Amino acid sequence: MRKILLYTLFAMFAAATTGCSSEDALESIDSGQGGNSATTGELATFDVAIDKTTPEPTDVATEYFRSEEDMLENNEFTTEVTIDLSNPIAKTENGVEVTVEDGHIKADHGETKMVCYVLSGTTANGSFTVLGNKKYAVRLNGANIVNPDSAALNLLSSNRAFVILADGTSNTLADGSGGNQKGALYCKGKLFFNGSGSLSVTGNTNNGIHSADYIVFRSGNNIYVKSTANHGIKANDGIYINGGILNVEVSAEAAKGINCESDIIINGGRTTVLTTGNGSYDTDDNEAKGAAGIKADYSLTMNGGELWLKSTGSGGKGINIDTEAYFNGGSVYVVTTGGQYRSNNDTASPKGIKADGNTSISSGRIWIRTSGSNGEGVETKSELNITGGEVASYAYDDAINSKSTMTISGGYVFAQGKNNDGIDANGNCYIKGGTVYAICSGSPEVAIDANTEGGYKLYVSSGTIVAVGGLENGSSLTQSCYTASSQSANTWYGLIDGTNTFSFQTPSGSASGLVVSASSQPTLMSGVSVSGGTTYFGGLGIEGGTLSGGSVVSISSYTGTSGGMGGGPGGRW
Repeated sequence: MRKILLYTLFAMFAAATTGCSSEDALESIDSGQGGNSATTGELATFDVAIDKTTPEPTDVATEYFRSEEDMLENNEFTTEVTIDLSNPIAKTENGVEVTVEDGHIKADHGETKMVCYVLSGTTANGSFTVLGNKKYAVRLNGANIVNPDSAALNLLSSNRAFVILADGTSNTLADGSGGNQKGALYCKGKLFFNGSGSLSVTGNTNNGIHSADYIVFRSGNNIYVKSTANHGIKANDGIYINGGILNVEVSAEAAKGINCESDIIINGGRTTVLTTGNGSYDTDDNEAKGAAGIKADYSLTMNGGELWLKSTGSGGKGINIDTEAYFNGGSVYVVTTGGQYRSNNDTASPKGIKADGNTSISSGRIWIRTSGSNGEGVETKSELNITGGEVASYAYDDAINSKSTMTISGGYVFAQGKNNDGIDANGNCYIKGGTVYAICSGSPEVAIDANTEGGYKLYVSSGTIVAVGGLENGSSLTQSCYTASSQSANTWYGLIDGTNTFSFQTPSGSASGLVVSASSQPTLMSGVSVSGGTTYFGGLGIEGGTLSGGSVVSISSYTGTSGGMGGGPGGRW
């Protein structure tokens, strides 16, 4: 895939070259917002775009189904009823009654079981509606439906509906700008997508796809959804992405690409969402709201696959979760470019990932870049716990922020705040392990911050730490930290701890004051070249690798209590 290839090529370049020096840095990013902490590498340049052709990724987790009955392979739909959309004919066949009125087709299978409707042909002024008391399937076999007045595919049975995209076929569904339908494809019951054909759905009145129950996507699906009026995909009781290629574009104000009133689980596939609408004021909830690539009123769980999310409107977010968020695997890439939205004395700020409940990151990769005013990278209004994986956030405001306790005990974490702190906990901040590289914008902000004004502290007990801009005053340092005697911009450093080496490139512009820490007193080298190793953070960090050249930088003990290195107020929530 083109987006992954950029990263792969950069990693191969870093590993193969005889030296990674300041001359090798990619062009610096500058959002034009007046911040003084710029960065380099692919984290500054990666982008998100619709991709319908690259095969879906193989990084998958076990499929999730609420019931075994939700799996197509556990059902037999042997009673086929063919529908020619180009020349529909009323008929009664195998217990199914088909009626036609001005090109609009209604099929009612009543109590008949195992019915599969096979749709083909084209209509520019028609629809297909299903009624019945038993579960059923609809096979789209080169079906193209435009309904100017209501839903194109209207699945009004409250029983399970299996939409099968026939292999090798292209299918389209679209509604007009009139009517009161909830979606161009509306399903009253549970909705399951299967098959390896393609489907394009356009919603001009409301949502693109809407289920009043839950939706399951599976491997092989190639689905594109667009809405100019509301959300791309909406479900009331759950959305479960087990695989497939899913592309969503929405342009309405405060619209969500994927919106669920319950939980969302992602186990595989590649899901790409673009939102372009600005924020708006919700008079029902009396609050300002922004768009979001993914919005869940309950929890989000990411176990595998890829998420590519981009929001360009004011107040836009990549992921917006009302309760807990769990990142257990897979890859997440988020870009937001819009600034803060203001209306009626309320605001909606852009965020890469925002969760109201606890957020847990245990594996996988998360890359975030926010460039609009007040944009934060990762924000949780409760606790944040990072135990593994790779997290890289470059944000206009705080790069990683928690309203309560933050604990980092594993993984690789990069956090750079263009205009604020790198890492900011409004409760205690615990670093117990992992590799942490944090950068702030400059005094009074700090690279790693805790809310000392509220009686909290930064606790450092283990891990590899690089902090450009220093640590919060009053920190409790069980593991010793050291201050470098000098610091240069846009320079490769090597932090050597016994046989372990972590190399990092300093930003082209940032705060002064470099603090490092490792399991034992490390050796700090400046101006090094690095060959080999494993690249992280889009080229800004290399674990392992062989160092050459450079010079030793003297370091002195940092107690965490001296003035002039710590930050100001612990976190601007």
